[in-house]
Amino acid sequence: MSMSQGEAVYQAVIAVIGEVKGKVELTTEQKKEVHELVFMDFNTNQTAHKSNPNEEQLRKYIPGLVNNWVRKDKRLNGGTKYAAKNPGSRAGSGDDALKAMKQLLAVTTDEGAREEIQEAITIRMKALKPKPVVNIEALPPTLRRFVQE
Repeated sequence: MSMSQGEAVYQAVIAVIGEVKGKVELTTEQKKEVHELVFMDFNTNQTAHKSNPNEEQLRKYIPGLVNNWVRKDKRLNGGTKYAAKNPGSRAGSGDDALKAMKQLLAVTTDEGAREEIQEAITIRMKALKPKPVVNIEALPPTLRRFVQE
């Protein structure tokens, strides 16, 4: 059974810096060592990757993987809950219509057409955005009339 990628990063960080006290801040040299240890875990199949990348792809993937887990793993980030800097920035990324509109926008040069396409993108993103659920019972009776069902 192979260890998770997050666990591989944690084990590599521990191997390089020893015991973790608070938030981990790796030097450039320490990052290189951690990257190499994680690379070895992939190479020896102690850690798995879905798409089975070649060495070059893996070396490009590992720095982002390490940065991600150093930010998100409570054992490495000082015990804080991770919060995205731009929450919702990936909204609609799985929507084919939105992807197509963004591609069209990228290749369109006419400014009037670009504005129309951007407007369509904005409307589509609003349609995809989940509506917040308001607990009507928790609201004071004077404010309940503002809740749209």
